[in-house]
Amino acid sequence: MSVMVTAQHAEELSTGARALGVSLSEQQQQSLLGYLGLLIKWNKAYNLTAVRDPDEMVSRHLLDSLSVMPFIHSDRQRWLDVGSGGGMPGIPLAILHPHKQVTVLDSNGKKTRFLTQVKMELKLDNLEVIHSRVEAFQPAQPFAGIVSRAFSSMENFTNWTRHLGDASTQWLAMKGLHPADELVALPPDFTVESEQALTVPGCQGQRHLLILRRKA
Repeated sequence: MSVMVTAQHAEELSTGARALGVSLSEQQQQSLLGYLGLLIKWNKAYNLTAVRDPDEMVSRHLLDSLSVMPFIHSDRQRWLDVGSGGGMPGIPLAILHPHKQVTVLDSNGKKTRFLTQVKMELKLDNLEVIHSRVEAFQPAQPFAGIVSRAFSSMENFTNWTRHLGDASTQWLAMKGLHPADELVALPPDFTVESEQALTVPGCQGQRHLLILRRKA
């Protein structure tokens, strides 16, 4: 464990995961804490996240990412985290689902260099790091699931990623407050499949997950 990652962080992570109904193996717990250590270390130079206090990172980054894992269906193999930034929720997704192929995409070169370092140090063979603007990214086949965390408005998220999915793709938008005003501007070919209010241990603010589909 990194010197910056404490036993208290480990306890907060395991307790929080249990509260979310997410089962972590010992290896997954260690990988998530290893990721936290890298995030703390690199954040000083690379400005990966506005959250500066390591004690806040467990709840606001790790547990926030884990809160959507119950909605990541096991039959969907190829996932994209768009505008991944420091790797949330893509890195935790890759750690918890080693049999899924997870792509993290960001247009910021510093952030993708960090993500590449995480892939290497944590030996995440199922992780692909893409440095690109989302509109320019042309994968070989559509993704089964596309997730974003505080990436952009719902309108931009759907318009910019439309070409990356098809009628069977699920779009997962992680939001703070319920984005009722953004849903009004949702493109007509997208529909809200479900809305979830999430409770993230240690996070005071509201959290919501919206799951979207594109009409055929």
